[in-house]
Amino acid sequence: MSKSKKYVFNPRTLMYEVQKRSRRSQIAKSVTIFAVSLCLAVLYFWLYTSVFGLELPKTALLKKQNAEWSSRMEVLNRKLDTYDDALTALQMRDDDIYRSIFGMHEIPAEVRNAGFGGVNRYSHLDGLDHEGLLKSTTVRMDILTKKTYVQSKSFDEVAQLSKRAGDMASCIPAIPPINPERGTYRLSSGFGYRTDPVYGRTARHNGVDFAMPPGNPVYSTGDGVIEKVSFEFFGYGNQVIIDHGFGYKTRYAHLKTIGVVEGMKVKRGECIGESGNSGKSTGPHLHYEVIYRGSPVNPSNYYDLTISPEEYATMVQNTADMSEKLTLHPSHRNKVKPRS
Repeated sequence: MSKSKKYVFNPRTLMYEVQKRSRRSQIAKSVTIFAVSLCLAVLYFWLYTSVFGLELPKTALLKKQNAEWSSRMEVLNRKLDTYDDALTALQMRDDDIYRSIFGMHEIPAEVRNAGFGGVNRYSHLDGLDHEGLLKSTTVRMDILTKKTYVQSKSFDEVAQLSKRAGDMASCIPAIPPINPERGTYRLSSGFGYRTDPVYGRTARHNGVDFAMPPGNPVYSTGDGVIEKVSFEFFGYGNQVIIDHGFGYKTRYAHLKTIGVVEGMKVKRGECIGESGNSGKSTGPHLHYEVIYRGSPVNPSNYYDLTISPEEYATMVQNTADMSEKLTLHPSHRNKVKPRS
């Protein structure tokens, strides 16, 4: 058995003498010391955490840092609440006021929230915090960023259209489609539900009917562009649809002749054809509709039949004179002959 030397001082001989001890005893001593130290450490940990209810320094530090970050996230979320409320107010004002004034359609909710449904693009944040505060805050910031971008583009569109606000007054269909001279016409049917004169059942009538002899001039009720010229044997017959912009369109149906073509620009008071009896009609009349943002509205809310025939005729003549001057300009469109 190997021996290891240890020198000790002998007070009798006043000399250091070799004291021999086995390696086994040394190992046993080391193991004993380690075991006792480990037991003391475990006892200390148990007393520190279980008996006294204290936290380890590292745990306490991490909890303190986590509390600080949680407080910052809560402050950020309160700010996001304020920004979200402000953005919602802007969206409501945009849809209900600005876009409505200029006849623009509201921005659908699916467009404002586009890109945030379906795929879980935030899965990498799962499990990073116990309460999921980091993930929810990140999602909110991304949504607000996208909504802000959409709202900004909407305001750009409104601003661009507002530059043409001066044209709006002349584009809105604000006059009768015929000269309302007393005795030359009769309002045979109004807007709303009525008994269909052909089929005999109750049906919605989307316009007003001016009963009059065939050949009566029909005028555009506002500046615009001819969107459609067509014939329907069992429907509107010869019809013209004018797009006035700002959400407004008008329809002139059952015409005898049409003097415009698709894509042609027309002015308020410009003759577009003659009243007739074409299509599904029980007698000669003009069917007139006003369509706002895709839905028919009551035309009687847009014109005044008490306007004097002389005033109406003057307006028509002024429009004709203006068109005649434009005809002399090289860039003016070619006139189109009326068709039956």
